[in-house]
Amino acid sequence: MALTTVRTGLTGAALVRLLAGLAGPRAQVRDSRDAFADRLSQWLGWTDAISLSAALERPLPAPSAAGAPSTTDDPWPQEQAEVERVRAVLAHGHAKEAAAAGRSTFEQGIGFSPYRQRYLARQQAMEMAIGLLRERLRAVVAARSPELARLAAVDAVMAQTLGPHEDRLMAGVAPMLEKHFRCLAEAHGPEDESWQEPFRQDLHTVLMAELELRLQPALALLEALRPPGAPAPAVATPGNKDA
Repeated sequence: MALTTVRTGLTGAALVRLLAGLAGPRAQVRDSRDAFADRLSQWLGWTDAISLSAALERPLPAPSAAGAPSTTDDPWPQEQAEVERVRAVLAHGHAKEAAAAGRSTFEQGIGFSPYRQRYLARQQAMEMAIGLLRERLRAVVAARSPELARLAAVDAVMAQTLGPHEDRLMAGVAPMLEKHFRCLAEAHGPEDESWQEPFRQDLHTVLMAELELRLQPALALLEALRPPGAPAPAVATPGNKDA
């Protein structure tokens, strides 16, 4: 029952595909690109639209000799290393928590509760670490050129505007995992615990997919720093515990 046979016909983020497979073959899942395009106008209130417009239309300051950023110092290697460090730390925490979920004496026999607590804790860890990473990258990007300063300003507005909606949507992942947990438990019966290890693998796979989804804005900022010819950062495959 591990999420290794998820349907491949869907488009969109890996997290969407995984949750679709978790929900079952009859689940109807819209293309995430269409859903985002449809909802973006609903998520942006008039005050948000004004802030976004101001960021997009902000005048580009004339460069000055004193204030112009140095073009000899390339921030790409250092910032790429920082992104990979944050990703590795979070991935390690995901693997550790998923492997330990439901195993301790205090967690056994009480249903999905310990899994939920661990998942929510990992979501909080991602939100905090990636939020700080994104702020760091915005500052570096903004210092490179007036055009990139505009990009950083737009990203700041988008983070503030879309952050609450992201939190609301991500809050729905744990209930879907709980439904999956209950279906496995009912299918195997109280005496058969063979399904619990595959479920831990599912938990880890979904955590890794959510990590890659949450990292996308930071990776976009990092991409703005990438020199011509430098290889693009690799994207981890959800489900790889060594990522």
